Amino acid sequence: MRHRKKFNHLGRKTAHRKAMLANMSISLIEHKRIKTTLAKAKALRSFVEPLINRAKTDTTHSRRMVFRKLQNKFAVTELFREISQKVADREGGYTRILKTGHRLGDNAEMCIIEFVDYNTTYISDKVTKSTKKRTRRGKAKTNVDATTAEKVENVVETEVKDENVSEEVTDTKKEKKDKE
Repeated sequence: MRHRKKFNHLGRKTAHRKAMLANMSISLIEHKRIKTTLAKAKALRSFVEPLINRAKTDTTHSRRMVFRKLQNKFAVTELFREISQKVADREGGYTRILKTGHRLGDNAEMCIIEFVDYNTTYISDKVTKSTKKRTRRGKAKTNVDATTAEKVENVVETEVKDENVSEEVTDTKKEKKDKE
């Protein structure tokens, strides 16, 4: 019976499973996204997220604990320098699993596992939505860049007028002084 034995053994012995998860996590840290089966991705998520959480505190002890799991100093350096800076304000959920369908050979369910903060497609969509102006009746949407360009031109014109006025004021003051 396998009561209270929760994690997936993935059909491998302990040493093989640990080595495979370490290699997959090194690839994920280097490339920020890898393609694998769904079962391996779920096992990898439970393996790599505690390492990322430990990388938030950059101490010698935490580096040694992460290196003990990964056995790759370049991956550890990348994790502590770049990835930990991006996920510093995130409480958890550092990875995302996207299902991509089934593999042709054995019909295994395939997916992509990636870091949440490194996917730029979701970040750019949020930025473009916030800059567009919404109308209630669905009129033709105004271009934000054109309106800002008009505002800048108006400001420049008023500044030029103010400079001309200040020059005229100084000229009239000089003329008054000359008359006196």
